[in-house]
Parts: sequence; C-alpha cells; structure tokens
Amino acid sequence: MFKEFKDFIMTGNVVEFAVAVIMAGAIGLVVTGFVNDIVMPVVGEATGGMDFSNIRHILSPAVGTEGTDGYVAENAIRYGAWINTIINLLIVGFVMFLVVKSYNKMQKKAEEAPAGPSAEDLLAEIRDALKK
Repeated sequence: MFKEFKDFIMTGNVVEFAVAVIMAGAIGLVVTGFVNDIVMPVVGEATGGMDFSNIRHILSPAVGTEGTDGYVAENAIRYGAWINTIINLLIVGFVMFLVVKSYNKMQKKAEEAPAGPSAEDLLAEIRDALKK
C-alpha cells in the first residue's frame, strides 16, 4: 500500500499540481502586495486621498479601551477591504488569462508544424521503388 501511494505521489501530474499550488500562493502574495502598495494608493489619490482598506460601516462601536477588562471590539462591515480583494481577483484573473492565451498560442504553433509524409505515402514510395 505504501508503494502504491509513493507511486501515485511521484507521478508527474501530482508533482506538477503541487508546484502549481505553491506558485499560486506566491503569486497571490505578490498580487496582494501590488494591489495594496501600488494600485490602491493611486486609486486613493484619484478619489481624494481615500484609503479603501479602512472604509467600513460600523454596526456597533468599540466599548472601553483595548487591553482592559470589559473591552468589546468594534463590529463593522469592512467593505473597503472587500474592494481590495475584488481588485486582487481581477488582476489575478487577467494575469491567468494572459498565461493561458500565450500557452494556447504556443500549442497552436506546435500543431501547425508541417508533418512529414504519411505512412501511406512512405509505403507507396517503397512499393514504387521495389517495382523499379
């Protein structure tokens, strides 16, 4: 049973999938950093200095001082952070679109490569050569 599991794990598809998941996590961090540190400050400046990550609708305010007894944290709907997440999704989706598009373009070039003569043509050529 262990040998079967080892064979399954070591197949190309599982290893490639594991690498893809790790790369997706890394790309997600890069995109999040790009959105939070580059895109959103520009968007915030264009909207009059608004910081989207802090936009929220407070349902119930904080009670007391943080770190003391009886402190109750603020309860809020943080829709600004959600806007940042949507922008992350759009950027990742666009990047994935470009990757798949370039992959498909490379696949088409490989398919369009001229094929050699077919087996039937080769057999006919051999037959003709033997007749001579």
